[in-house]
Parts: sequence; C-alpha cells; structure tokens
Amino acid sequence: MTDILRLTLAILLLTITLAAYFLVIGALFTNRVARTQTSLNLTPGRAFGLGMVNFFFFGLIAFVMLSLAENAGPFIKGILTIPALLILAFLSVLLSLGLTATVQLLAERLFPDMSAWKRNLWSSVILCIACALPFVGWFLLLPYIAFTGIGATILGFLQRNS
Repeated sequence: MTDILRLTLAILLLTITLAAYFLVIGALFTNRVARTQTSLNLTPGRAFGLGMVNFFFFGLIAFVMLSLAENAGPFIKGILTIPALLILAFLSVLLSLGLTATVQLLAERLFPDMSAWKRNLWSSVILCIACALPFVGWFLLLPYIAFTGIGATILGFLQRNS
C-alpha cells in the first residue's frame, strides 16, 4: 500500500515540476516556441515523421557510441561519451521546446478564455496525466507527442522569418 502512495506522490510531484518547467521554457524562449507551435499547427504529420526519423537516427548514433565506450579505454571512452551526451542533450532541447509548444497549442484549444499562464499550467497537467495512462498513454500518446514535438522544433528552426 505504501508503494502506491509513494508512486502517486512521485507522479504528482513530477506533474507539478513539468508544469512549472513548461511555463518557464515558454516564457524564456517565446519566439522559438511560437515558431515551433506554428509548424506544429500547420503540418503535424510532417512534424511527426521528421521527429521520428531524427529521434531514431540520432538516438541510435548515441546508443552505439555509448555502447562502444563501455568497453574502451579511458581516452577512447571520453572521445565517444562526450559526443553521445551532446547528441542526447540536443535531442532533449528539441523535445523540451516541442513539448512546450504542444502544451501551448493544447492550452489554446482547451482553455481559450483563461489567462495564458493558467491555461498553460492546466494543459500541462492534463497532458502529463494523459501520458501517464497505462498502455495508451505510454505507448501511443507519449511517443506521438514526443516525435511530433521534435519534428515541429526542427521545422521551426528551418522556417523562414516572415
């Protein structure tokens, strides 16, 4: 019984933390998130495909580099580990911007009458709870949101200034 309470508390704290994180990212990188949100709004299918391909390509490169570094000497381990960690950090940045744009898009659609920070807060809570749903949230919604967010961020970087 205590494991269930511990897990519930952990999920609740992670949801609050992610909601605050999305609010901060949206406030600090307003233009970048807006461009990502525009590409997410206009071409979600293209963003999903681009995000999935890039995630698996760069993820595989990082995985291979970390696997090779595991059995290498100390010098080679550093040479292989640092670029792999940089690749993973870059994917994390893309994912953060994409998820923030997804939260803002969801907020505009669900809560159009609320103030911006309240609707972003509630939409991030709703998205976290929806992604925590067993099986459907874990294996369908979360990968879709993640791949689409990564792809929309890449498309936002490639979008011309208008």
